[in-house]
Amino acid sequence: MATQKLVAPPARAAMFLTLTVNDGSEEAVRDLLTGMSGFTRSVAFREPDEHLLCVVGIGSQLWDRLFPNLPKPRGLHPFEEIKGDKHTAVSTPGDLLIHLRSGRLDMCFELARLLGKKFEGHAEIIDEVHGFKFFDERDLLGFVDGTENPEGDKAEDAVTIGEEDAAYAGGSYVIVQKYLHDMAGWDALTVEEQEDAIGRSKLDDVEMDDDAKPANAHIKLNVIHDADGKQLQIMRDNMPFGSVGEREFGTYFIGYAKDPSVTEHMLRNMFIGDPPGTYDRILDFSTPKTGALFFVPSVDFLDDPTPRG
Repeated sequence: MATQKLVAPPARAAMFLTLTVNDGSEEAVRDLLTGMSGFTRSVAFREPDEHLLCVVGIGSQLWDRLFPNLPKPRGLHPFEEIKGDKHTAVSTPGDLLIHLRSGRLDMCFELARLLGKKFEGHAEIIDEVHGFKFFDERDLLGFVDGTENPEGDKAEDAVTIGEEDAAYAGGSYVIVQKYLHDMAGWDALTVEEQEDAIGRSKLDDVEMDDDAKPANAHIKLNVIHDADGKQLQIMRDNMPFGSVGEREFGTYFIGYAKDPSVTEHMLRNMFIGDPPGTYDRILDFSTPKTGALFFVPSVDFLDDPTPRG
């Protein structure tokens, strides 16, 4: 079962497109999805060393419209708002997610331009973010992002659906959130206060000892385990983005997992706290403006949308 390429070295550039599909365009969109692999190859072939990749996700409501006679993937549902005492993980519309990655932004842009023409009249781009790598894998808050990602076989296992939903083996799930940062407030903190909020040293990216991490440190709340004590992991491919003129500085969170409940558990910890009341300190400076969940089919399903197993 050929999977969409989720596990890959960090890219230097990315684009994130969220679309809504027009009523009556279901058949046209189904046909377009079967051509996504070919569209990507047509652009990637021009500069193969830039490793252009495209991942497509389908939202819960669109699934019902595109495939009314197919069973829904087990973990696919609308993203549910998570409301804490102070901060809220919002739920926003989204039928399709297109995640483009490459060594150069122009490669992402060219494929996005081509796809925009193909989807014209059938879908609307309601959110578009151009991401870039910031120095040594840091976010705009100044900390290295993605240190805790699994690698190799562990990464593939974390993101790839297996026999637990055999009809959609090779697929995955992805949750996205666009965060905007209060840089003035963040920069007003001392380095030590920032490190306490993250749970790592800022300069050399060393994780604090468990007994030294504050209860509301970002890392402490995002490390979760199952009933047997095994750590549950996801694959993050976050990217910074921003506009100097509009004074907009942010991080686009994108987390892939074979079970979306793992990511949702992490988000509940962040917004509600574990124990409740110890919400993630970073949320005092980072506000989510979007939130959506998508099923990421296998390449085989995209080329021929028939469930297997």
